[in-house]
Amino acid sequence: MSAMGKKLDRLSYTLGSMLKARGLGSRLSEYRVFGQWEKAVGPVIARHAQPQIVRGKKLTLVVDSPAWMQQLSLLKPEIMKKVNSTLGKEMIKDITLRLGEVESRERPPEEPLVSNVLNQEEREKIDDYVRVISDPDIREAISRVIEKDFLSRKRGR
Repeated sequence: MSAMGKKLDRLSYTLGSMLKARGLGSRLSEYRVFGQWEKAVGPVIARHAQPQIVRGKKLTLVVDSPAWMQQLSLLKPEIMKKVNSTLGKEMIKDITLRLGEVESRERPPEEPLVSNVLNQEEREKIDDYVRVISDPDIREAISRVIEKDFLSRKRGR
């Protein structure tokens, strides 16, 4: 590890200790979930679900549609595992889903041509997104949801 890396580690540890001493350690963990959300779950899920609050070890997510809420309810164990893995510790033990408005993120410009068929690049993106899902039935269901999302964007809906 470089000298700069060691200094940053010490600074991070010192700041974390100071915040914990002042009773703000849980707030720091909450902000880490928000900051690492897209990295933990990937861009597709992050576009449809965002963390709202962390209380204790319970994460509440806002989800933008009933279809995504249903799919994510099946993925709760995998989402917890990914978030905890990204944070480096078991911080989340339960997830609650709430239907609501998800903040829109900048999206790449859509293709001008309207099509009912996905191109090879889109299919590869979907395969890449769902590759980490171990259960084949869930993987297929999520693939269909993402495919419908891609097609609806092409149609401008």
